[in-house]
Amino acid sequence: MATILGISAYYHDSAAALLVDGELVAAAQEERFTRKKHDAGFPTHAVAYCLAEAKITAAAVDYVGFYDKPLLKFDRLIETYLAFAPQGFGSFAKAIPVWIKEKLFLERDMRRELQGQYRRRFVFGEHHVSHAASAFFPSPFEEAAVLTLDGVGEWATATYGHGRGNHVTVTHELRFPHSLGLLYSAFTAFCGFKVNSGEYKLMGLAPYGQPRYVDRIVGTLVDIKDDGSIWMDMSYFNYCQGLTMTSSKFADLFGGPPRKPEAPLTEREMDLAASIQHVTEEVMLRAPGRRRGPQLCW
Repeated sequence: MATILGISAYYHDSAAALLVDGELVAAAQEERFTRKKHDAGFPTHAVAYCLAEAKITAAAVDYVGFYDKPLLKFDRLIETYLAFAPQGFGSFAKAIPVWIKEKLFLERDMRRELQGQYRRRFVFGEHHVSHAASAFFPSPFEEAAVLTLDGVGEWATATYGHGRGNHVTVTHELRFPHSLGLLYSAFTAFCGFKVNSGEYKLMGLAPYGQPRYVDRIVGTLVDIKDDGSIWMDMSYFNYCQGLTMTSSKFADLFGGPPRKPEAPLTEREMDLAASIQHVTEEVMLRAPGRRRGPQLCW
């Protein structure tokens, strides 16, 4: 019997899942137990729930899997800070101590959180492969095209590949800083909502506006290729080197500073939401997985 405990933690929406002989026994988000929205800590309660459902302890687990590769992510952070230096020192000074103290030693911390009961190896999967696996393996397909798009994992921001049997293979990837997810999050922040939390609010706002800014977005901020890949003009963004998503050029392009949280919503925010929603849909409709393969997982 192979028992695998999957853990997502230390970023947002921590969770755990347990598989026994390839069958999902239990899965839960930590916020459901702590009542702390988007809880990012180690999913202590979620892990305990999963183990209880299987009637085992952590000592009986064969593998613990984590959703990305911290060293590769750290490599991306360091290279990005070097590329923009001396800009970004404030962001650097805030982020690096956390990495040096905690995020580079996740195996040590997770072993401690599991109370020393788990003594076997930890498996660190690449971020987008983890996304792909979570879509393909529970699906009814023996073979499928697999498309993933998000903010950023280690370096990849979108990937395309295929799943066959018990394997997922990535054949193409789009790399940071060009990212559909980060583009959407930039508009989320500019419209006064919280990144990694308020994107659903931006999507909900979209039907109330008109896509008046589509040509401005596509003509200035982002170039959309025929295959769905994108190139972004980074002078309008600040997430590589700063503590905000957008730069002053972004504000100038859209007629003024970002909306402050809890300020009244105006027609501008509604139209921006409608516009970026339209652009997002256009990118996804062009993505390779929409045109190839008998099935698609994403």
